[in-house]
Amino acid sequence: MSAPRSPGVRPGHAVVIEREPYDSPVARELAGAMMAEVDERYAADGPADGDAPEVVAAHRVRTEQVTPPRGVFVIAWADGDPVGCGAVRPLLGGPADVAEIKRMYTTPEARGRGISRALLARLEAEAVGFGYRRVQLESGLRQPEALRLYETAGYHRIPDFGQYAGDELTVCFAKDLRPA
Repeated sequence: MSAPRSPGVRPGHAVVIEREPYDSPVARELAGAMMAEVDERYAADGPADGDAPEVVAAHRVRTEQVTPPRGVFVIAWADGDPVGCGAVRPLLGGPADVAEIKRMYTTPEARGRGISRALLARLEAEAVGFGYRRVQLESGLRQPEALRLYETAGYHRIPDFGQYAGDELTVCFAKDLRPA
């Protein structure tokens, strides 16, 4: 009997998505790879001096934020290798029924296989399970593949929120969730 496929993953590419502690070595490795790629894409803007250290510290993802019962961190595995990740956490300073999707990332060699779409679907399902009615997220103009993913997954653009307000390279999205 074959392993069940994750939703959105193309046939022949079995992927398993599992919860993982955010402070585990594999989670930190994937989150670090995501941050390095984002830094590289936006390096043309010079050093990241726009956010004061206290703003960065206040908004960074913390393990307790992405741990049930209010949040989660998940990893996508393909053939035993970690190939993607994502998180849900409460929207900082927002209504209790709104969550934020963070740390969405798929490794370059695993892209184009539906893994990001499967991760997003899993994160939405987790958010519904935690009682959230809406999810919001931030992406950037230099991440066109991410923008396409969110738009084709039913997300709509919203005004920049929180720490992202006023950032000309930021694009924020939201999606209203339906209870299971």
